[in-house]
Amino acid sequence: MSAKTDLGPVPHWDLSNVYPNLESKEFKAAFKKVKAQLDEIDAYLEKHHIAKSEEGAAVSDPKQLAKILEGALKLFNAAIRLGGTVEAYIYSFVATDSYNALAKRLLSEYEQLDVRLQKQHTQFQGWMGTVADLLPKALEHSPEVKTHAFYLQETAEQSKYLMSSLEEQLAAELNLSGANAWGKLQGTVTSQLTVEFERDGKTEKLPMPALINLRTDPDPEVRKRAYEAESAAWKSVEEPLAAALNGIKGTVNTLNRRRGREDALHSSIDQARIDRPALEAMLGAMKDSFPTFRKYLKAKAKRLGKKKLPWWDLFAPTGELSRRFSFPEARDFIIEQFGNFSPDLATFAKRAFDNNWIDAEQRDGKRGGAFCMSVPSVDESRILCNFDGSLDLVFTVAHELGHGFHNDCLVGKTELQTITPMTLAETASIMCETIVFEDALAEAASPQEKLAILETDLISDTQVIVDIYSRYLFEKEIFERRAEAELSADDFSEIMVRAQKATYGDGLDEEHLQKYMWTWKPHYYSANLSFYNYPYAFGLLFAIGLYAIYQERGADFVPDYKNLLASTGEASAADLAARFGIDIRSKDFWVNSLGVIGKRIDRYLEL
Repeated sequence: MSAKTDLGPVPHWDLSNVYPNLESKEFKAAFKKVKAQLDEIDAYLEKHHIAKSEEGAAVSDPKQLAKILEGALKLFNAAIRLGGTVEAYIYSFVATDSYNALAKRLLSEYEQLDVRLQKQHTQFQGWMGTVADLLPKALEHSPEVKTHAFYLQETAEQSKYLMSSLEEQLAAELNLSGANAWGKLQGTVTSQLTVEFERDGKTEKLPMPALINLRTDPDPEVRKRAYEAESAAWKSVEEPLAAALNGIKGTVNTLNRRRGREDALHSSIDQARIDRPALEAMLGAMKDSFPTFRKYLKAKAKRLGKKKLPWWDLFAPTGELSRRFSFPEARDFIIEQFGNFSPDLATFAKRAFDNNWIDAEQRDGKRGGAFCMSVPSVDESRILCNFDGSLDLVFTVAHELGHGFHNDCLVGKTELQTITPMTLAETASIMCETIVFEDALAEAASPQEKLAILETDLISDTQVIVDIYSRYLFEKEIFERRAEAELSADDFSEIMVRAQKATYGDGLDEEHLQKYMWTWKPHYYSANLSFYNYPYAFGLLFAIGLYAIYQERGADFVPDYKNLLASTGEASAADLAARFGIDIRSKDFWVNSLGVIGKRIDRYLEL
């Protein structure tokens, strides 16, 4: 369905091809089948003594090990595929309507099943550590097992960071009423918060995503009042959100310590499938680029008639676009630009639009921001955004379609072959943003239109490089201080401001920053995804590097690129980058990608 607005028909997503509704016999049968699959896994683990060595029998025959692994892989892949579909279907209701009591209850019920699956996988992981030495020989006895070699080797390697089986089981069960519950609280509070806001003589009750989107309004007075209203709204809910953040970060610290991790960053780096030298090379290059970004911010302030740029003008448009986009216009624009890169990409995007895979309307109860989720059983994706007609949101739709295209390239792989780290998960999305940006800039009809397009891109680049670094600094300090004691809402705000000053420097007005950034960014509120920030910078700079290669090679690049996307669950980031001659541990690579953004800033300064 589509909602009629001044943006044209703005779609709600359609998942009727998955299940008819939450109370249908098809959905209930799928939910029941997930339970049966988990029962089958339990029986299989028990039958083959799959547990850590002190509790289970060791396997000494590689042929026998291969046979056991074949069965385990088949069961886990099936359960993850169906369970992921059931969860995505339920979440499609929760994410778009946090008032839906049935969906929230069903999500809670499903999470009990997900905990069982986590416990089973942890049990399997612990066992993999005991058979790691035998694994290379076992791979030669089964083609099916060999196709999962990377997953199995990584699982065995990560087994060293497990507590005992009983402790891991308890941690998984407590997560539901602990860190996971805190994350839900943040989502509910922020999605149901509304603010009365007057504009054009009319007072509206705006959900927070719609209020936040006013940061791109062309009227400076509207932007300032929206910033003030937003800050007051976050102030009103800062205490429960501070409690949520304390609970999550405290849990992560405790578990990391018990699992033998060096620090909170350790598990994040392993999840990202990079190492500290690669991260340090990238962060070092980012830090060195801050003076260039500050030149852009100072130039923007001057364009807006300001001595210094306050936060409410950080996202302000400059230049002039001939129009804002209705949703149908955004659709046609994106498909056209994608087609210039690859007919396959354009065909995929058209399928997503034509089949209502996108939920774009801003409305009360809907989560802010944007995301793409896979719906495994139908080999499709669904995309959430809060469309407002701006070029920035057109780029956002393109970004999320990039995630969907990535998922499409993974079709045909098993679920365990598609586990993609956040660093590589952002590659396709930012590549799609880059495609749309470059073509839009090339087709700009006037200097003012070029300025507007450059502004939109540089706003995004500044967020991904400068602001992401501030979020990294913020989270690093939070973990360090949370190890000593709980932090107050004021503590979180003070740390946020200090991190923004360290990165934006004199590029922004230090008297008017956004100390409440920590309240509404969901990235901080996941116990399973700490440091959900630097992977965005990795994705941007890696995609820029790949796009430069595309510009050299043209259409011949596309098959290799699609193959890269199809392989993101089966190799480290360094190994995949090496296919294109990229060394992610070299600071030079990151400097060169940042240099591309630097040239965009130079063009901005010239206009």
